[in-house]
Amino acid sequence: MREEQKSDLPEDIERGEEEEISEAAGAAEIDDNKLKQSLKEATDKYIRLYADFDNYKKIAARNKEELLKYANEDLMTDILTVIDHLELALQHSAGSESSESLAQGVELTLKELKSVLEKHGLMTIDAIGKPFDPSVHHAMSQIESEDAEENTVVKEFRKGYMLRDRVIRAALVGVAVKPSQSGDAGSEDTENQSVRTEE
Repeated sequence: MREEQKSDLPEDIERGEEEEISEAAGAAEIDDNKLKQSLKEATDKYIRLYADFDNYKKIAARNKEELLKYANEDLMTDILTVIDHLELALQHSAGSESSESLAQGVELTLKELKSVLEKHGLMTIDAIGKPFDPSVHHAMSQIESEDAEENTVVKEFRKGYMLRDRVIRAALVGVAVKPSQSGDAGSEDTENQSVRTEE
């Protein structure tokens, strides 16, 4: 009997070792799967982070370019009032011969100022004769006109300006409308009403 017990014992040890080895292999396989999953998650996170950073760099570069492009906007807006005053001075001195030399000096100064500002991106908005565009024109009044097409700018009260492709001051304009025919329309309405009552 003792011999049988001795012979059974090594088989049990061998089975136990095999079970431990298979458990260790299963655990290693589970650890390997976890490791692969963790590596995949880290790679995905890195790719997303890199894409976000690349987008951030593009946005920051675009913002910097915009900032540099329109850095002088406040200065340009303030100078526009100076241009307005110089243009008014020229308009008022147009009829007077005594201030002709002064008017010429003001006109030369105005031209020089405008050319300097144009070098830095300031552009005048053309308004007279153009179709009304609310993005660049600000309508101050409607002017009845038979000659001009409806919704066409016929009068400019104040010039408008753009800095590159951005409107910094809209033009104040008068827009053409067809003359109202209130007398004729009223008589037609009364005729139509009388016809309806007779029916």
